Amino acid sequence: MRVSRRSAVDPFIVMDVMEAARAAEEAGRSIIHMEVGQPGTGAPAAARARLAAEMEKGPLGYTVALGRPDLRAAIAALYGEWYGIDLDPARVILTSGASGGFLLTFSALFDAGDRVGLGEPCYPSYRQILTAMSLTPVGLQTDLDTRYQPTPDHLSDDLAGLIVASPANPTGTMLGKPELAALADACAGRDIALISDEIYHGLQYDGPAVSALEVTDDVYVINSFSKYFSMTGWRLGWMVVPPDHVRVVERLAQNMFICPAHASQVAALGALSPEGRAELDAHREVYARNRRILIDGLAAACLTRVAPADGAFYLYLDVSHLTGDSLALSAEILDKAGVAVTPGLDFDKSRGAGFLRLSYARSTPEIEEGVARLAAFFAARG
Repeated sequence: MRVSRRSAVDPFIVMDVMEAARAAEEAGRSIIHMEVGQPGTGAPAAARARLAAEMEKGPLGYTVALGRPDLRAAIAALYGEWYGIDLDPARVILTSGASGGFLLTFSALFDAGDRVGLGEPCYPSYRQILTAMSLTPVGLQTDLDTRYQPTPDHLSDDLAGLIVASPANPTGTMLGKPELAALADACAGRDIALISDEIYHGLQYDGPAVSALEVTDDVYVINSFSKYFSMTGWRLGWMVVPPDHVRVVERLAQNMFICPAHASQVAALGALSPEGRAELDAHREVYARNRRILIDGLAAACLTRVAPADGAFYLYLDVSHLTGDSLALSAEILDKAGVAVTPGLDFDKSRGAGFLRLSYARSTPEIEEGVARLAAFFAARG
């Protein structure tokens, strides 16, 4: 049977690493997971309790396409708490994970063939989703001088859109308010649609994360219950869009998804409760401790070329002085050290062969053991 040209997207390499790690564990080996961008914790107790209680009341049928109004209002209230923004809940749209949000965003904003800028290194699925939708991803090469974030100087008149992420995957770097404002102004001046990926908000260590909504309303913001809220497998995200775009996205959501999973929406209400938030804030303290352990451990092994990890739960490590093949190096680390890490090729096709991404989202004892194994591996390798 025929297949489309647009289906010829690259694999998500971290998923291949996960499979190799799973096979090693199945064979009896002890593997430390530093490859996957997933909290080692599950949904908070308040989320599970809220769902259990509501399931006893009756069936969880379809919600409206935009999501439960009480959850949309709770998310809008979060913007007041975190950013001091008085956000109309009508602008909040629940989605089937952040990935569903990106499908809706790209469908609402772009036509086939449009060019969309990505500051590289970046989350690889941006590129693959754009390609699968007959759009053209345009890699904008960033570097340490701009904290691996795009600037107005990266923009060109042929771009229809720009995706920024803060905190970013894989680097963990963040954009401050002046930098976000400059990008928003530059996009507005060139009629470039600005999309802000904020799924790691709530996980920052050196100052508050800034939402693009603090500098402009002319933006699509994407967020998720996967990272700070520790609900990856529940597949629930949200968007905030300009008022005049709500109906545009609603029509698409009705036809593409009907609605996000109702059970996940109920659990999310529990996660947003004071009890749920207290548990989640405690997770952030664990990540902060793990971050310091990993940075110090790599430094002790003379591996100091890392991106400034302002937030999220990753370190992006420059190993170009050791290898020109991060895929082979990650396989060697898994085989000899029993640590799963992600090669940078996932995030930057032109320079990623000299980088590794390490996640510190697991428990502190696991991160301590992973650091010890990595130190021993690089010491033996010389």
